[in-house]
Amino acid sequence: MAHLKTVITGSGCYIPTQIISNSNFASHSFYGDDHKPLNTPPQIVVEKFKHITGIEERRYAQPELNASDLGTIAGRLAIENAAIDPETLDQLIVAQNFGNVIKHTVQTDAVPSIASRIKHSLGIANPACVAYDILFGCPGWLQGVIQADAFFKAGIAKKCLVIGTETLSRVLDMYDRDSMIFSDGAGACVLEAKETGDNGSGILATAVQSHCIAENQYIYMGTSNLPEADSKIRYIKMKGRKVYEYALKYVPEAMKSCLDKSNVHIDELKKIFIHQANEKMDEAIVKALYKLYGIDNIPQNIMPMNIHKLGNSSVATIPTLFDMVQKGELPEHRLEKGDIVLFASVGAGMNINAVCYRM
Repeated sequence: MAHLKTVITGSGCYIPTQIISNSNFASHSFYGDDHKPLNTPPQIVVEKFKHITGIEERRYAQPELNASDLGTIAGRLAIENAAIDPETLDQLIVAQNFGNVIKHTVQTDAVPSIASRIKHSLGIANPACVAYDILFGCPGWLQGVIQADAFFKAGIAKKCLVIGTETLSRVLDMYDRDSMIFSDGAGACVLEAKETGDNGSGILATAVQSHCIAENQYIYMGTSNLPEADSKIRYIKMKGRKVYEYALKYVPEAMKSCLDKSNVHIDELKKIFIHQANEKMDEAIVKALYKLYGIDNIPQNIMPMNIHKLGNSSVATIPTLFDMVQKGELPEHRLEKGDIVLFASVGAGMNINAVCYRM
């Protein structure tokens, strides 16, 4: 029997060329959120950071490029990969968090929207292609995919381009050790509504949660840790331990809920594409997911990762990782038609989402 499903028909990403290694931070002056210098030497801070997060390098956007530029490149590559006419797109959904932050400035340039800018840069003239941004923290790109799926099922759209793009390097407090986690990048996918058979490609189920009471301020905007910093300038801040505990408690449950709605057992999973937030946290989340099924040993090669070299680029991590696997850039991870994968993310809000997908 034929079913209308949301199918990924093309992908693309842009990885900035500016490489920032951990050694760049080895001479930094780090301060705590109490505005007092850390007692630990910066070299030790950096070593501990790598042990916990797995990050060795991250990428920062070149000064002349903004979030909309990165998103345009990734979007164009996804369109080319899908071999579609961009004028046939019904929606252009862009996940982002800070708009365009021009290098060496402190004000976000959010009007017009990033989606409008990207539609302009792509030269899409069709007014029926609706372009809009989505703010959902790091799970934003995956939420854009979920929205596209809903629009397809409602009969409102048939073809969408979903992009995640961010330049977090421009909202960092260099005196905060947590700033070493974040990076820049963009990833994109073309999604199409297609009639497929019972075992055809497409989204099988989704799950979304928002916890906005005690968890609301786990990731937030705040002043620099440097005592004499301008209090009117704000940077991205994170309560790392709170985020870790929250993610470990709720993300595995959301992932299991998605699998259960898909009628997929965890043994059927080929890959898990999880937001590249922190290596130890991601490993703990996946281990906890398998524990929910009474399984102690995680299958080898179940979880592709690129955080070691690319850092945490927020909304861009999952589509970038997926594109790299699709293009054979992580040779130890391969996908075949019919493979079942699980996407999952967590971030500011606090928000969680998951998507079960058959290739």
